[in-house]
Amino acid sequence: MSYFVYNNKHIFYDEIGSGTPLLFLHGNTASSMMYAEVSKKYSQNFKVILIDFLGHGKSDRLSEFPTDLWFYEAQQVIAFLKEKKYTDVNIIGSSGGAIVAINVALEAPELVNKVIADSFEGENANKDFTINLLKDREEAKADSNARAFYAYMHGSDWEKVVDNDTAAIIRHKNEIGCFFHRSLNLLKSNILLTGSKEDKFMYSLSDNYFENVYGEMLKKIGHGKMYLFDTGDHPSMITNFEKFYNISLDFLMQ
Repeated sequence: MSYFVYNNKHIFYDEIGSGTPLLFLHGNTASSMMYAEVSKKYSQNFKVILIDFLGHGKSDRLSEFPTDLWFYEAQQVIAFLKEKKYTDVNIIGSSGGAIVAINVALEAPELVNKVIADSFEGENANKDFTINLLKDREEAKADSNARAFYAYMHGSDWEKVVDNDTAAIIRHKNEIGCFFHRSLNLLKSNILLTGSKEDKFMYSLSDNYFENVYGEMLKKIGHGKMYLFDTGDHPSMITNFEKFYNISLDFLMQ
């Protein structure tokens, strides 16, 4: 196993295949294990890089997650890419990892080529999303399938990871709100926003959630596009993997 040191803590990473670097960023309460299978297919065309944010997976733990969690995780990614001397990196981030991916592209445009941001909340934290999340997390912790997923992602201390994440999301919504430190019109990387129209997390908030939220983001960015799957849940890149894989290849390799 390989580790990168950031602020005196060890961040786990793995690299598979060869070619143009393609970095996968996991979502909240997940780890790089969510990409264990899909990374094998992408490694046929790219040098796939997997990473566990601090506090997750095989990386060192944190006593609590910072309030500005997704920006903090972006700083970890930027430091890693600079240490490895990677430039023109393509990034695929899903859910919270999509927010991190956009933050990386905004803060270090010289390091990033293209971004695919999948199944995420948008530019700003949504109050109803946070309320629903609290209920969902408590139900998940009591569900055997969800508990097995968390244990697969993190190991025996998964409940602390989940609780840290929930607390950070609540603080962020109450104290910060916006996920990005820079205006979206400064984004230089070509970007593809993806999601599923059957995403229960998002479409429980409003009809046409991704159509509206992604649409507003693309107006501010001034370039890029979106692709929404008719079926599949959260995240769309996993629940629609074969279609997502083909669409992502077309986007990344054109």
